[in-house]
Amino acid sequence: MTISVLVLNGPNLNMLGKREPGVYGARTLAEIEEETTAFGAGLGISVDFRQSNHEGMLVDWIHEALGRCRGIVINPGAYTHTSIALQDAIRAVGLPTIEVHLSNVFARETFRHHSYISPAALGVICGFGPLGYQLALTALQPHVV
Repeated sequence: MTISVLVLNGPNLNMLGKREPGVYGARTLAEIEEETTAFGAGLGISVDFRQSNHEGMLVDWIHEALGRCRGIVINPGAYTHTSIALQDAIRAVGLPTIEVHLSNVFARETFRHHSYISPAALGVICGFGPLGYQLALTALQPHVV
């Protein structure tokens, strides 16, 4: 049986590979999607990988995951620090959720140290670059089987 997990990416992550490669790395989001999807398949997880720069779209996708997916991996980008709406959506659907960040947000600007998503998440993985998505799927697996 294949288990479906929604992997969401927030604003500006579509610019990976071009945007501050010293902070976010040289891989594009498409490359990360390919790696994450292949890794998920090895775990028996079907990955539905999406990105939007629009908060409302991310909220809609979280709502749509209810009854369709068994868990969520989310890199909310800058919405991490501002979006009560994303936290509320995650709480509303009640799906196990892992928060991911490519960079170590705690080694960066102070405003990045606060997350509105973390209180609704099982855990947070940050600072490991694209590997963070694979770590999140691994961590999520026992909660979605």
